[in-house]
Amino acid sequence: MRDLLPHAEKAAALLKARNETIAVAESSAGGLITAALLAVPGASAYCVGGAVLYTRQAWHALRDFKQEMLEGVRPATEAHALIRARIIRERFAANWGIGETGAAGPTGNRYGDPAGHACIAVAGRLERAITLETGNKDRAANMHAFAAAALTLLVESLA
Repeated sequence: MRDLLPHAEKAAALLKARNETIAVAESSAGGLITAALLAVPGASAYCVGGAVLYTRQAWHALRDFKQEMLEGVRPATEAHALIRARIIRERFAANWGIGETGAAGPTGNRYGDPAGHACIAVAGRLERAITLETGNKDRAANMHAFAAAALTLLVESLA
């Protein structure tokens, strides 16, 4: 977690300076993105919250979720990450949303993506999405890499 703090501190400083907020919908990062943001003192000023949407059952727990929101978009893609970012931003009434989806490992996912594959998106004043391929099968290392990439993408989007 300590390796994520420098990224989270940069994001926090930019969000606080703009008086803006962030919400996170993550999957393979398992809550590490939100945890890193909350580890920075004063997080209540910019971090509205987050959700680990690891299963379809978790999606259905979201207020007003409709299956059609994800129709035709395969999980673990940039398009899917962007939908996550948009939905969480809207549901949490935040200025920005982060969406993350992928395969932490040690094996790939059921869609054919290898371990270490993640798609990450940011939605706010602008929208950006990236694909990360670590080439690593280490689950915990991949989760940290996914979280670091998400926080870096947020910082780049805010800058």
